[in-house]
Amino acid sequence: MLLVKFVKTAALLLACAISLILGISFGPAGFIDLKDPLMQTVVLDYRLPRVLLAMLVGASLASAGCAMQAFFRNPLADPYILGVSSAASVGAALVISLGIGSTWNIVISAFITSLIVSFTVYRLGRHGESYAVLLAGIAVSSFLSGLTAIIIYFSQQSAHEIIFWIMGSFSRAVWQKIWLIIIPFFIGIIYLLLNSWNLNAILLGEEHARSVGINVERFRKELIAVTSLLTSATVAVCGIIGFVGIIVPHTMRLIFGEAHQKLLPSAILFGATLMPLVDLLARTCTSGEIPVGAMTAILGSPFFLYILKRGL
Repeated sequence: MLLVKFVKTAALLLACAISLILGISFGPAGFIDLKDPLMQTVVLDYRLPRVLLAMLVGASLASAGCAMQAFFRNPLADPYILGVSSAASVGAALVISLGIGSTWNIVISAFITSLIVSFTVYRLGRHGESYAVLLAGIAVSSFLSGLTAIIIYFSQQSAHEIIFWIMGSFSRAVWQKIWLIIIPFFIGIIYLLLNSWNLNAILLGEEHARSVGINVERFRKELIAVTSLLTSATVAVCGIIGFVGIIVPHTMRLIFGEAHQKLLPSAILFGATLMPLVDLLARTCTSGEIPVGAMTAILGSPFFLYILKRGL
């Protein structure tokens, strides 16, 4: 049993390392040749920050998806489906349209709007069936998409920038964005890992969680804040990227099981593995560059329908 666990973990770590190497090695400028000074600049200033940003975003969205699925007790819950990403995009689009779209302003605005929407969706769906949360999230997401469209319509000067940003891309990755996301990333990841036992308990129901001494209401509020922080930080640095929070946790459950002590670390690693590979595909499969948000939507939508067909 220990050998099997070791092999699974080693395979995941190896896949993550390979993803990093491939992301750095390939691109529109060709394969790396570190003897070439120009290629050294390309790697250090463009490819490396891009791949690292993709890894951080993938890990953040995957861990947020794990937490939301336990929080709502719904396997289809993730920041994109429940409208949290759309909420963050509204806040970010608003400050961009007002001409005050500095990186920190985008993060703060995105966090506030995503926090408000997370609590709203929770309140709307908490007393219904598992589908109630999902439907509430979809309705709120549609409303927020309409708000974003209105902001774009009345912001002609910054409309192109907002549209490009909403589609989700790592093409503007710089080291500054790495430092921006890394603080929310570690705050969120450390909190979730330290509370993996509590996630197991909340997944079994509020009564069970209370019976083992968990302050359910406080824990739920903390989870909303943490998942909003992780989501808003990713939206602020690269725009909306959907379905990662569904694909990654479900794949890892098949391999490592339901226990969050194993599920969370494996989801973090697999999210960090998957996202650079999707980004690599997005920037090399055509002569131009496909927005990575479009790629994850194409890959994630069939996965979402498959889970839905299985009856949750």
